[in-house]
Amino acid sequence: MKLWKKIGFFEVPRGLYPWMCSHAQLPTPLPLCNDRVRVFFASRTEDQKSHVAYTDLVLLPEKEAFLVDQISTEPVLYPGPCGNFDEHGVYPSSVIQYGGKYYLYYIGWNRGVEAPLFYASIGLAVSEDGVNFEKESVAPLLARSEHDPCLVTSPHVYVDNGRWRMLYVSGVKWSRDLNGRLQSHYHIKLAEGTSPHDWMRDGRVAIDFAPGETNIARSAVIRDAVGKYQMWFSYVHSSIGTYRIGYADSEDGLLWQRNDQCAGVSLDDEHCRKMACYPAVFEHSGYRYMLYNGDRYGQEGFCVAVLAESARERL
Repeated sequence: MKLWKKIGFFEVPRGLYPWMCSHAQLPTPLPLCNDRVRVFFASRTEDQKSHVAYTDLVLLPEKEAFLVDQISTEPVLYPGPCGNFDEHGVYPSSVIQYGGKYYLYYIGWNRGVEAPLFYASIGLAVSEDGVNFEKESVAPLLARSEHDPCLVTSPHVYVDNGRWRMLYVSGVKWSRDLNGRLQSHYHIKLAEGTSPHDWMRDGRVAIDFAPGETNIARSAVIRDAVGKYQMWFSYVHSSIGTYRIGYADSEDGLLWQRNDQCAGVSLDDEHCRKMACYPAVFEHSGYRYMLYNGDRYGQEGFCVAVLAESARERL
C-alpha cells in the first residue's frame, strides 16, 4: 500500500560551509504562512560533528513539487563544549509554537568508549522568531533514568487539548552479536507534561519490539478528521539490518495498535534503495506531508512526500 507520493528531494549543499559537509538528517518541520515550511535538519562536519541548520521550502502541492527558498548561512544550534551532554553533536527532533515562542526539542550525544556505543539526551532551545534559538540550559531536559537506562532521544512533542505529550526513543540495553560487536536496543515510550519544561515518565511503552526487531526510532503523530491518532516511525529488523517506516494508530494516544502495512512508504530506486527512516508528518494548507531520510541516514538529503489524493479524501 503506497499512500505517500514523493514530490522531491532536498539535496544538502555540500561545500558551502565547513559545518555542512554532508547530511540533512532528521528533517523537522515548522509550517509557516504562504505555503512555506521551515525544515530544521542536522548537517555534519568532516569529522562527523553535527550542527542544526534549516531550509525554507515553498510547497507547490498542485504541481506536486517544492522550491528551496533559502538555506541558513549559520547553524541554528552548535555542539556543546567538552564534557557537555551535546559535545559530539546536536540534532533537531521536534519544534512547536506555544505562548508566542518556538520550542525546539533537540538531541545531544556523546561518544562511548567502544564504537558504536553512544549516549544521547534531550535538550530544549527557545526562540522568539523561529530562527535564532538559544539553549535553555547546559544540562539536558531529559536524560537516562530508571525507565531509560541507556539513552533518551528523538522526542516528538505535541499539545493535545491542553495535554502535553511526548513520544521519545528509550534505550533499554546493549548486547553483543556472535562476533562481539555491540548492538543497541531501543523502542518508543510516552511521557506526559504540564508545560514545555516539565515532563513525567513512568515507563509506559508506546511501540514495543516485534519479534526480531532491535531498534524502533523517531516517530511522528498526527490526528485525522475523526480524532484518531496516527503515528509513523522507523524500525529495524535483524533479518534486514536497515530502517523501514512503520505505522500505528490509537483512539486515545496512549494505547497503540501497530499495522506497518499501512505506513504507505516504500523503498525506491533513487534515494531510498536500502533504507527509509526518520519520518516527520505535518499538515499545511489542506495537504498532509511527510519528510523522511533515505540511504545512509540522510547523507545526501531528505525526501518530501505528499499524501495521495485518494488517501486525503479519507482524512
